[in-house]
This record gives sequence, structure tokens and C-alpha cells, in this order.
Amino acid sequence: QVQLVESGGGSVQAGGSLRLSCAASGRTFSSLIMGWFRQAPGKEREFVAQITWSGDSTYYPDSVKGRFTISRDNAKNTVYLQMNSLAPEDTAIYYCAGRVTGLNKYAYWGQGTQVTVSA
Repeated sequence: QVQLVESGGGSVQAGGSLRLSCAASGRTFSSLIMGWFRQAPGKEREFVAQITWSGDSTYYPDSVKGRFTISRDNAKNTVYLQMNSLAPEDTAIYYCAGRVTGLNKYAYWGQGTQVTVSA
């Protein structure tokens, strides 16, 4: 029974930065592996970042590696996505997601927040 709510989306110019937040309900947040995904119009959902429950390990695809940083604050039940050097191809709806450690499936999803990057 975990609910996730994203915030921080908006419109920025190419080369700019944006910080997304994801607030989780309940006291089970710290037990979840958290991730960020995005989906652009006409494209399939794309994995963006993942962080373990303790925050000791992160994972990124090549498309965002070096530009995006995922972090979490378990005391605040919040996960973040810092996005730097944004480009128009980063335009998408960004989703926060969580999964139970040991399961290879993200079972909890937020409603998404729109990120638009203009040239």
C-alpha cells in the first residue's frame, strides 16, 4: 500500500537543470528499491535511474549517465532526480516507481510529471 507522487516538473531551456521529487506514503519506503522512468510521445517507457533501499548503489542507462543523479532520503520518504545539461530529447513524462527488494518488478508507480526542454 504505497502511493507515490511526483513533483518538480516544468519547462526549461536546453542546457538547463531540473530537480524532480517523489514523495512516498507509508512506512515501507525504506524497504523499496526506487527508480525513475520516462515516456515521450509515441515512444515506449524508458528506464532512467535506480537506487537501492540504502542508497549505496545507483544505476543509469547510457542516455542519461553523467547528466542525471538519483538520490533518496528515507527519513523524508522521498526520492529525487537531479537532471543537468537537459536537451530537447529529454522531454517526456517522468514517473517515479518502487519495487520490493528481491522482486524484479516495479509494482508501485506515481502519476507522472511533465518535463519539457526547449531548444
